Amino acid sequence: MAPLCNIVPQPFFITLKKIKMKALLINGSPHNNGNTALALTEIGKELNKNGIDYEIIGIGNKPVMGCIACNKCAETGVCAFQDEAYKKIRAAAIEANAIVIGSPVYYAGPNGALCAILDRLFYSSSDLFMYKPGAAVAVCRRSGDTAALDRLNKYFTINNMPLATSQYWNGVHGLMPGEAAQDKEGMQIMRSLAKNLAWLMKNTHGKETPQPEPTRVSTNFIR
Repeated sequence: MAPLCNIVPQPFFITLKKIKMKALLINGSPHNNGNTALALTEIGKELNKNGIDYEIIGIGNKPVMGCIACNKCAETGVCAFQDEAYKKIRAAAIEANAIVIGSPVYYAGPNGALCAILDRLFYSSSDLFMYKPGAAVAVCRRSGDTAALDRLNKYFTINNMPLATSQYWNGVHGLMPGEAAQDKEGMQIMRSLAKNLAWLMKNTHGKETPQPEPTRVSTNFIR
């Protein structure tokens, strides 16, 4: 055995595994390759530059059910209606660290089919989204985007989700497929949104979340 005086101290290293985070981008347009997809792709590319993976899932153009208030999800944890869009988005949300919802603007609001899916997702599986950063994006020909954004943000703000914002309201303009690329300011807003979302994800990931009060108060207007 060597004398203690001849033992050279060795540096102590800890190898930390870098955790790769991922954002789920929901395309609420019936068109998989339209202007909403273009806006979401711009966000995704900027997320990649900031070390964040992303996945875009479109709701497609098949008919979807709205919530019928059957409360079956209270028993099972999932919606009674298992259409493809609901199942795919719910499965992806389990692993996602952030949620971005994009929608075209119809009559100053989001796509109705998208809202039907989101109503069921957030009502049946709110725990999958809680405390994950969220952001909404609206794509319109001329106006109505801020009203649509307000509607989409309601899903986040009722569910303890921090919002990612940008340098302006998260809207892009374009009518025909591909026209959104000509909205230079809109595309910059998407990139700024992605940078802010990446920053928010990195600064909240793995942190302790607030603890709710033990008893949730629920009242209504007639008693």
